Amino acid sequence: MIVRYAYLAWLRSRLRHFVSNADHARETQRNTLLAKIGRNANSQFGRDYGFADIRTVADFRARVPVMSYEDHRPYIEKVLNGDTSAMFASGTKVLMFAMTSGTTGDPKRLPITAELFREYREGWQLWGTGVYGDYPELLFRKSLQLSSDWQQYKAPCGLPCGQISGLAAATRPAIADTMFLPPSATTRIHDAAAKHYTALRFALASRKVGMIVTANPSSLVEFARRANHDRESLIRDIHDGTLTCDIPANVRDQLSRKIAKPRPKRAQELERLVDQHGTLLPKHAWPDLSVVAVWTGGSIGIFLPRLAELYGDAAIRDHGLSASEGRMTIPLADNTPAGMLDYTHHFFEFIPVEEFGTPSPNVLEAHELEVDRDYYILLTTSGGLYRYNIHDVVRCVGFQGQAPLLEFLNKGKNFASLTGEKLSEYQVVRAVERTFSELSVPVDFFTVAPIMEDAQPRYVLLMEQNVHRGRETELASGFQRNLSELNEEYADKCASGRLLPAQVRNVPAGTWRRMRAEKTSVRGNFEEYKHIYLVQDLEFADRVMSPASNSAAFSAPQVMAGGTVGR
Repeated sequence: MIVRYAYLAWLRSRLRHFVSNADHARETQRNTLLAKIGRNANSQFGRDYGFADIRTVADFRARVPVMSYEDHRPYIEKVLNGDTSAMFASGTKVLMFAMTSGTTGDPKRLPITAELFREYREGWQLWGTGVYGDYPELLFRKSLQLSSDWQQYKAPCGLPCGQISGLAAATRPAIADTMFLPPSATTRIHDAAAKHYTALRFALASRKVGMIVTANPSSLVEFARRANHDRESLIRDIHDGTLTCDIPANVRDQLSRKIAKPRPKRAQELERLVDQHGTLLPKHAWPDLSVVAVWTGGSIGIFLPRLAELYGDAAIRDHGLSASEGRMTIPLADNTPAGMLDYTHHFFEFIPVEEFGTPSPNVLEAHELEVDRDYYILLTTSGGLYRYNIHDVVRCVGFQGQAPLLEFLNKGKNFASLTGEKLSEYQVVRAVERTFSELSVPVDFFTVAPIMEDAQPRYVLLMEQNVHRGRETELASGFQRNLSELNEEYADKCASGRLLPAQVRNVPAGTWRRMRAEKTSVRGNFEEYKHIYLVQDLEFADRVMSPASNSAAFSAPQVMAGGTVGR
């Protein structure tokens, strides 16, 4: 235990340096940029964009435009096929490729270099140091972390493709590994139900779970539901020292010694809790739970009240705006999505929301932001991404020195994401077009919107009934299948129960005609009207499905993935 305290003291000194050195964030940011540019100047990408001539931020912007994944894709494809020189300096080690959905039907594969992974782990260390510093009792308890496999399949070059969280779990330092549940081998379980069951089998066997960490609060809602639904089997497994679910044989072999010890006393304690409450919820099983660490920003916050019901009075600590591309913020306080910009590891630029998409937007460095204004965030990373538009909109809520405090608002224009599925309007339109074609339904206007049903989200395809003539079930099934094929993260969220399957809902006849008339009466040219095919507003469906409020639905602000229409 003395070793743990000493390790935490060392980490806290690093965190204090990170916070205090934010007074020099501007200089650090520029040095970070030039180091990345200099390192890869001789790569194909570096030669194509004149890295050798870049000396300043202005030089960088003059040579490299704001870029999307599609702009990077030709270079990434070469790395996937073994040519690391397309993006990186000679000797650069690529460890894996992170998997995530793209804006089109083609998924993204992001190179994870050894340098990027080091930065990823350092960012998590800073965040974790803040939590353990505020809750030192966690040193005596277990932390339950839900991660995913980093070796789901092999790229053409032979390197694994998967989730970077799994690589982090598999390579934890020994001093940290003893503090975490479940064993990292559980990341190799791909079936969501079996994975959650196995994690619960390990976690419920201990009374001393002090923190739970995962990206999305919807995952924890499903996790709690699984605990209660399978309580009899879980308690029996804990009593007998068994694991009665279908998992890969190699994973079972790795877990067998760690799970074999019967725990009849713990099983009896859990049975008493079920008798007392009629259910088995995390707040019953883990009375010493101090912290639940999840994303809390944007529309994802709709799940937070449900977490309190399931997990009790544990503090909510946002674990920061992060993605496969890189970590962006490090929250250091409870009950807020705001975090310090991770100014030491990536170079960041920002475009004011109102200027995004204009011919010459005013692109800002981090120290130039204004409090209470919203921005698109651009990343330049050690993973070979430059001026990368990740389509995230953030709000500056303050400063620590020269480092802005940012909170996530929403995915950018033409996106929607409630559980991390990151749907794009492109994917939605393609999925509907395919479904219409398969069923020989004439193409017509529609809008896809999220709704909540019994504390669970789903997307609904809103259509006028005369278009499909009672074929709601067929259309919903086809749309669900096609959208799952186009967006692997949507498919995963549905498979795990975090999203309910899509449905078709009817809107009153003439809804879309009235919407066009209402919008163009306020905003001008009828011919230039652009129909909204995807919204992120949870109340949109209720408004347009109600004939009484149909007109008001169009004049009210419509919160899309890209912000508020008509603001």
